[in-house]
Amino acid sequence: MNIKSSKELVKEANENIKIMSPEQVKSSYDKGEVTLIDIRDIRELWKEGTIKNAVHIPRGMLEFWLDPQSSYYQEKKIGNAKNLVLFCALGLRSALATKTLKEMGFDNVANAEGGFDSLKKVGFKVIPKEKK
Repeated sequence: MNIKSSKELVKEANENIKIMSPEQVKSSYDKGEVTLIDIRDIRELWKEGTIKNAVHIPRGMLEFWLDPQSSYYQEKKIGNAKNLVLFCALGLRSALATKTLKEMGFDNVANAEGGFDSLKKVGFKVIPKEKK
């Protein structure tokens, strides 16, 4: 069996998506130009918190919650957001997720280079995520 490695998949995704540096994300966020989408697992958010005002859409539900034809569609998740910037812990899962949204027809989507760890370093406010 010959399968592509996750490393290869991420490399291919990065060649076909828009990638924003943490500084670019922060600048755009501060101007109100982007909506941040945290695709990490809920347990990661409980443990590490999330970026203030980021929308949580778990990676496993992303395509379904953002597809108007899906019974799982969550219109309120992104509303009238003009530009979406996805992030995970390090930017790997979110690269794949960004590629998928691009393939779905989203032309306003980018990946935050370096993920949550990099966003914290450029001054994004991290807030706790409480268990419900």
